[in-house]
Amino acid sequence: MTHRQRRFGAHRVVAVLLTVLGLLAGAALVGAAPAGALQRGTALARGVGYWQYDLQGAQGTVHAHVLSVDLRAARAGLLYPGKVAARATVSAMADTQGAVAGVNGDFFNISEAQHPGVEATGAAVGPAIAEGRVLKSAVPDGQRFGPALPPGATTRDVFGVGVDGRARLDRLSLAGSVRTPTERLPLGGLNQYALPVDSIGAFTSDWGEASRVRATCGTDTDRAAGCSTDTSEVTVRRGRVVSVTDRPGGGAIAAGTTVLVGREAGARELRTFVVGERVAVTHRLVAAGSGVPYRFALGGYPVLRGGVPVAGLDDRTSAVRTAVGTADGGRRLLLFALDGAPAYRSGLTLAEVASALRAAGAVDAFSLDGGGSTTLVAREPGAAGVSVRNHPTDAPERAVAGGIGVFARP
Repeated sequence: MTHRQRRFGAHRVVAVLLTVLGLLAGAALVGAAPAGALQRGTALARGVGYWQYDLQGAQGTVHAHVLSVDLRAARAGLLYPGKVAARATVSAMADTQGAVAGVNGDFFNISEAQHPGVEATGAAVGPAIAEGRVLKSAVPDGQRFGPALPPGATTRDVFGVGVDGRARLDRLSLAGSVRTPTERLPLGGLNQYALPVDSIGAFTSDWGEASRVRATCGTDTDRAAGCSTDTSEVTVRRGRVVSVTDRPGGGAIAAGTTVLVGREAGARELRTFVVGERVAVTHRLVAAGSGVPYRFALGGYPVLRGGVPVAGLDDRTSAVRTAVGTADGGRRLLLFALDGAPAYRSGLTLAEVASALRAAGAVDAFSLDGGGSTTLVAREPGAAGVSVRNHPTDAPERAVAGGIGVFARP
């Protein structure tokens, strides 16, 4: 490296740190961060800054950890374990994928106490896109894990970054079909742990090895409802039916193979399929917003739009939270995670999270999984891997379905 290159790189790091400190100073003016926070800003990479500070919530003092990401100098992407129905810690996913920082992501299928003998899949609630590839679509609203959705929110709500490099809030719906020589059937799900009643869902090699039985349990309005007794499964390989059974199975799905799972009316349709019959399965996620294709996206729900907190946000229940905000026309991210140490575990309400992100400079903000899942990791320049910066309430670190990773550009 030449002297000029070293000087240029040093100036970049200094510029990032000054940007971070400037944001903190602005936040302090509106009461979001004390002046002492100015001494705790760190530049992690070009365009990536990290700081922490105390906030006063209705239930007491909390400690916030924030990553500022300039998407013109760094990029963001989906952290995930390699399969939809799998879990890993945020630090393990970040190191495996080469991220310099990250936070946990969407809520997920964490337990199945209401369905004895049925395993939790670990799959996320909402849609997921990684490196432009659609991994899954959203479960019905009534099948989500996590606190009640704010008024008007849905499991189809996403935060993502488009191929234009801008972050935005959007809503992604599944559009797909199952075609045979004689009919065309609507596709009701893609790699989901819960399918709508009377529907047909598709499972691909992205799903993983978890049993597909969970997809036929519960209803569109009641996650705890029993599992359907009217089910069917069809395996399609290279465009032809190779098997038809009455009960969903499990195990890895080979590349080039799609497993169709039906419940109720969907199961009755699948039972008419014949081995050797031609079947074509298509699926895509349709955006309700800008129409720009997504480089990555994950689920959660909005708490701030256009600088205004979403109407009806819970202002009573405090908890340890994770959220992401956008600023500068979607060119900057603020990844926000509260500390779960006992001294700070009182947490914030959703209304307080929206206010805290707005004070930090966010225009739009999106709530992610919290509680024991809340984790923020970062890698110091020169370090071999990331370290956990907050204190997760699940010590040392909960395995989750995915997260948002921050990646340095050359």
